[in-house]
Amino acid sequence: MVNVRVDMLKTLPIEEQPIEMVERKGLGHPDTICDAIVEEVSRALCKYYLEHYGQILHHNVDKGSLAGGRAEPRFGGGEVLEPIYILIIGRATTDVLHEGKLERVPIGTLTLEAARSFLHRSFRFLDPCKHVQIDYKIRPGSVDLVTLFESRKSAPLANDTSFGVSFAPFSETEKLVLECERYLNSSKVKKELPEVGEDIKVMGLREENKIRLTIAAAIISSLTPDLDHYISVKEEIKDRILDLATKITTREVEVEVNTADIIDRNPPLVYLTITGTSAEAGDDGQVGRGNRVNGLITPMRPMSLEAAAGKNPLSHVGKIYNALANLIANRIVEEVQYVKEAYVRILSQIGKPITDPQIASAQLVTDKGAPWNVVKSDVEGIIEDEVNKVTSLTQKFVEGKISLY
Repeated sequence: MVNVRVDMLKTLPIEEQPIEMVERKGLGHPDTICDAIVEEVSRALCKYYLEHYGQILHHNVDKGSLAGGRAEPRFGGGEVLEPIYILIIGRATTDVLHEGKLERVPIGTLTLEAARSFLHRSFRFLDPCKHVQIDYKIRPGSVDLVTLFESRKSAPLANDTSFGVSFAPFSETEKLVLECERYLNSSKVKKELPEVGEDIKVMGLREENKIRLTIAAAIISSLTPDLDHYISVKEEIKDRILDLATKITTREVEVEVNTADIIDRNPPLVYLTITGTSAEAGDDGQVGRGNRVNGLITPMRPMSLEAAAGKNPLSHVGKIYNALANLIANRIVEEVQYVKEAYVRILSQIGKPITDPQIASAQLVTDKGAPWNVVKSDVEGIIEDEVNKVTSLTQKFVEGKISLY
């Protein structure tokens, strides 16, 4: 039996609180690039291990940094003077005794191909070979963790004492921030407004019933011939987001774009990029500093500081339990009547099966007068069900079906 605890949380729902802050770092943000690349490397390793050895072998490639390059964008063009530098750090099974023969896993090839593939798919104006230098330091795993990884029986053993945290549902402000970035990085916008680069950051502030969105949008210099054109692109972004907001909220919404611009300077200081990301000119990044597993940074809500991307999807609870908590929280609010908000926390213990957490806790904000015993029983059932089948998440991670950033 799973150790489940369900409690009533006596607090104001987030929508009724006076202040709310929400952030999303978009696809082209340096921190998101780091998360995405290490997750791609983990997936590539998983697929190689499965294809050649029939199982996922020990690895964690969840450390990585990006050092921004140097560039001189200008209206109508510009040059990248020094490339972006990306370093991927981790541990992995590098040598395997297979059918009496020692085989070496092509760690370097898999890592570089996975990283370049992500960059090629995600950016229209960034050349993964010309504009980016990719390096890796991936070494064999420590004996104790490798042994723990290999000693699993019916269920994988947790390779860390860690917790996963999530909540549901999103507030209007949270939905708006998330959908704003997704919209600006959609194929529709890239086709209709190609000047908008991939590095989009959205910060949302709600004070009572007014929401202010501050958007940093990298603008492609080669498609922007002059200042007037740049200003018109900013205005188009603002108008489109205001229109999007009407589909999500009835609250008053204010949108400001690239507020660091100094238009009246000579030459003007504006957010132009050659490649579509601020990483080209000195903005650095690191794994784990960006969005949580639910895609947002939410200081008004419980969050884990865990870097989920790049961890092995078989036994690393820092990855698995955050995704599991998110799944459980959303299922609770979708399926259990009377629940306004659900906050879920799951804690592992190193060496114990991932199906046997120390505790799986849910705190609920419910409607007044809700039949608590019924609600509690339904939520306990959902938690126990999802924890018992947590191993099914592994293949979804490998297939890229669970977003981590």
